[in-house]
Amino acid sequence: MKTIRNLLLAASIFSLALTASAKVDVGQTAPDFTLPAADGKEYSLDQYKGKWVVLEWTNYGCPFVKKFYDQSGKMPELQKEWTGKDVVWLSICSSAPDKQGHMDVADAQATNDEKGWSGTAYLVDETGKVGKEYGATNTPQMYVINPDGKIVYMGAIDSKRSANPDDIAKSDNYVDLALTAAMEGKNITTPKSKPYGCGVKY
Repeated sequence: MKTIRNLLLAASIFSLALTASAKVDVGQTAPDFTLPAADGKEYSLDQYKGKWVVLEWTNYGCPFVKKFYDQSGKMPELQKEWTGKDVVWLSICSSAPDKQGHMDVADAQATNDEKGWSGTAYLVDETGKVGKEYGATNTPQMYVINPDGKIVYMGAIDSKRSANPDDIAKSDNYVDLALTAAMEGKNITTPKSKPYGCGVKY
């Protein structure tokens, strides 16, 4: 009985180790992926080698996401600013079918127009495979990837863990700061932070 218990414990530890190893970290190469997009095309991370890339995990039904879209327009503003500087901005929805935020690609296109979304591509990850590979736990949750394919920032969008749009102006926007510093060849002051918001609806 003790031997069986030890084997089960070992298997559990091994499983946890595999799960942990599947998660990414700052300084690591961002895993490649290919996903369908709202515009009917497929996009892969690999096609943007040599460019700065932002990954934004999103769910339009989440109050914390609404803070940055419906209530302030801050996310579309950031998307316009940085895509205007040749940064690739990929929004990813990992909500499973029948879960909050899930849309098929046809619905996503219409909703993006309504929300003022202004990124490069809005990607649908309904199996959750990509979200889990990146360890995405919240919406919004952000990753910044440099032209060498390395993750240089991951975590929350800003420093104020709040769903109140009035707090945006009082916050440090980590994505904005990371891109500004890194593209100027400076050190990123906050390369990692704890994400906040709604849980990803896997």
